[in-house]
Amino acid sequence: MPAKNKTNKQGKGRNFLYPKKPAGRLYTYRKWVSYALLLCLFSFPFVQFKGEQLVLLNFISRKFVFFGLIFTPQDFYLFAFAMLIFILFVICFTVVLGRLWCGWACPQTIFMEMVFRRIEYWIEGDALHQKKLDAQPWTAEKIFKKTVKHFLFLLISFGIANTFLAYLIGSDVLYKIITEPVSAHISGFISICIFTAVFYTVFAYVREIVCTVICPYGRLQGVLLDNQSLIVAYDETRGEPRGKLVKDAGHLKGDCVDCGLCVQVCPTGIDIRKGTQLECINCTACIDACDEVMLKINKPERLIGFYNNDFIQARKPFRAGFKAYGYAAVLLVAMILFSSLIYNRQNVETTVLRASGTLFQTRADGSISNLYNAELINKTNRDIRFSFKSANSTDSILFIQQEKLLPKEGTVHLTFFLIRKPAQIKSYKTEVTFEVVTDKKTISTATTSFFANPN
Repeated sequence: MPAKNKTNKQGKGRNFLYPKKPAGRLYTYRKWVSYALLLCLFSFPFVQFKGEQLVLLNFISRKFVFFGLIFTPQDFYLFAFAMLIFILFVICFTVVLGRLWCGWACPQTIFMEMVFRRIEYWIEGDALHQKKLDAQPWTAEKIFKKTVKHFLFLLISFGIANTFLAYLIGSDVLYKIITEPVSAHISGFISICIFTAVFYTVFAYVREIVCTVICPYGRLQGVLLDNQSLIVAYDETRGEPRGKLVKDAGHLKGDCVDCGLCVQVCPTGIDIRKGTQLECINCTACIDACDEVMLKINKPERLIGFYNNDFIQARKPFRAGFKAYGYAAVLLVAMILFSSLIYNRQNVETTVLRASGTLFQTRADGSISNLYNAELINKTNRDIRFSFKSANSTDSILFIQQEKLLPKEGTVHLTFFLIRKPAQIKSYKTEVTFEVVTDKKTISTATTSFFANPN
């Protein structure tokens, strides 16, 4: 069993885990997946695409950028819809593959197991060496190793904090905070310090408690999982009754030799042989450990593997359940609808309203005019030179307040009269459409009403 008791002299305090260093085919796959995700995480805020960083989540300025698409406060419904699709994806993913997200793609697990834990193994050794080091007095060796380890933890936490801040305020603002005097960016400097402290505390001390206690996702498994969901599970039909390996008596017991390696490598300290538990993050470390033992005793691999409850209990082959198909259908419909909204989204949003408290006006030449206010919002990162006109070529516009340049990510306001000849007026209320034109191309339209007494 893994050593997991690390308390103070009074016997109080939390229990620290000492998971054994994992190894195996699945662990190798996890490393490569983790490296790819880490590369994306640290590069996205600093890669420029169409004049913007690849991903920006600036809640303060209410600006969000995803791979060249800029979302302004007017597009918040799209951002909320995208978050809903992400949640649906995670739910659908969980229904089919259990908590695999946690073990293979969650930033908490990737940083903990593939960065901080590997530094710990490199400096302090495997689980047994770590336990001995913590138990011994404060010798020069222990001080040196602990100092180096926590210095590297702080350094990496500092890097994570800066990257996290780049997502929130933009890499250009972060660069100013780093290069300019601290006095000019007190709030930014304090933010970096706070985030560094938070990440350091999480990965140096809190650790697996984030997964087992703080994160609510594990508790959702009981609602989302069903008997068809693939999870990391122990094949108790094949493994029980467990017992020590005895020559010429293998037929009297199951394949499990009760070596305890599956527990020793578990980063959350559970025994997978006790069934599905919310603490299991499907990291597959126990699968690799068990496969290694099975190979040594000439038994088939995957005593622990990706199984569903139907297979373990009744040896039914895997098949996605009705719940999985239902979530997948909802996700597909949501993605189609979201794609349609993105496709029809205008780079310039135009709103035209009749001036409040005004009626139509009869001009000296007999034509009728209505007074309007218009607001144009530029959702792009480039200035737009435009013209504003009615879609009806017989109408004319007299501007009271006029602009020709729409600044990037900016807004302009127009005030104008729309003038229509009496011959064009057929009813008291008619629809009128306005167009925003640049380079002879209509980039935005808005529709409102025109009032006049017909002849």
